[in-house]
Amino acid sequence: MASSMAIKTLAASPLTRPPLTKSLSSLVRLVSFSTKSDDDDDAIPTAEISRPLADILKELNKKVPDSLVRLRTEDGFNIKYIPWHIVNRIMNLHAPEWSGEVRNITYSADGKSVSVVYRVTLYGTDAEIYRESTGTASVDDPGYGDPVQKAEAMAFRRACARFGLGLHLYHEDLL
Repeated sequence: MASSMAIKTLAASPLTRPPLTKSLSSLVRLVSFSTKSDDDDDAIPTAEISRPLADILKELNKKVPDSLVRLRTEDGFNIKYIPWHIVNRIMNLHAPEWSGEVRNITYSADGKSVSVVYRVTLYGTDAEIYRESTGTASVDDPGYGDPVQKAEAMAFRRACARFGLGLHLYHEDLL
């Protein structure tokens, strides 16, 4: 029988977030894709909390800077990806009222892999929309993190890609 777990996380409001440090502020400047001048080191980018979905989606569909993209080799192929924690920061910056939840965790019949279904919901002033995706990880996969954690991160990144975030990485060779 498949186990199921729902975890709902709501992105923190800027009113309840701790103050940003200078190093975090540097990451936010990288993630914001803005054209701010480098002279403005201490400025923290601000965006309206609630915006129409079209504005949020426009920001999420922008190309992610190469400095935030990582590379891993799988079965002899190089794969570009954006780490889940960077995706999370981009979502917090451009869609601060997003939420995400694990919808389902299923182990394969042979117990060798686990799949996670993850839902990301965007809240705009005009509507809310969600996208779901799956991630699967091998139970025997060596490396950091447990299989559920790996599958959840993969499903989260893919659900965000369905809004356009990092989507350019999936078809980069066609451009």
